[in-house]
Amino acid sequence: MILDGKTVIVSGVGPGLGRRVALAAARDGANVVLGARTEANLIDTAEEIDPTGKRVAWAVTDITAHDTCQALADLAVDRFGTVDGLVNCAALDNVFGGLESTAFDELRKVVEVNLVGSLAMTKAALPALKDGGGAVVFINTQSQLVPPPEAPQMAYAASKGGLTSAMYALSHELGRYRIRVNSVAPGWMWGPPVESFVNYQAQATGTRAAEVLAGLVAPMALPDMATDADVAEAVVFFLSDRAKAITGQMLLVNAGHVVR
Repeated sequence: MILDGKTVIVSGVGPGLGRRVALAAARDGANVVLGARTEANLIDTAEEIDPTGKRVAWAVTDITAHDTCQALADLAVDRFGTVDGLVNCAALDNVFGGLESTAFDELRKVVEVNLVGSLAMTKAALPALKDGGGAVVFINTQSQLVPPPEAPQMAYAASKGGLTSAMYALSHELGRYRIRVNSVAPGWMWGPPVESFVNYQAQATGTRAAEVLAGLVAPMALPDMATDADVAEAVVFFLSDRAKAITGQMLLVNAGHVVR
């Protein structure tokens, strides 16, 4: 129970990684406060975590609307008295293409959500985090280092690269409050989004889904793609006191696909 007694906010709780992070944090003892734009996802995950509602709270949250970020942070303090951890999982990741094919309105929206929104959520949680120190974890991406040829996402990668630079700056700015700031960067990660991509590619190319998946896994050092549950375990580690001397670090969870 490495998060026993801690309160963790998770933004972007959908059917994939956000849900997995929330479940893993609760399993390891945390009170969990959930934020997302879709109320049904929040209700389903909260029910899965604790049907009694004693260890979970939620609020509909759009991280580009800064008042809802503040409301989520305030909810955590009102219900549980403190904030010990924040996981910035909310992201816009469905804009595909490179510079030539990406409209600048789309690019701005991706940056507004992934970079500005994540920082807004972090700023909202800061007063509570300052009370006792804690951990901020950004969900990042391997694609900022090596763009995947199968699914180019220039805007997404650029926004997450900006988040990495922000992480380095925040680790120094907030370190004096004993607030640690790290990021977890998945590569291809088996969960609902990648499963949908694999099925789409299989249908588009007339091949089996297993063959598409094998092609994605082939460059990896390990023979199995990391799952969203695997990534959630890395997040929980960064939230815990086992990582109390670690800050300003980006951890790739990618089955050895890219090594740095």
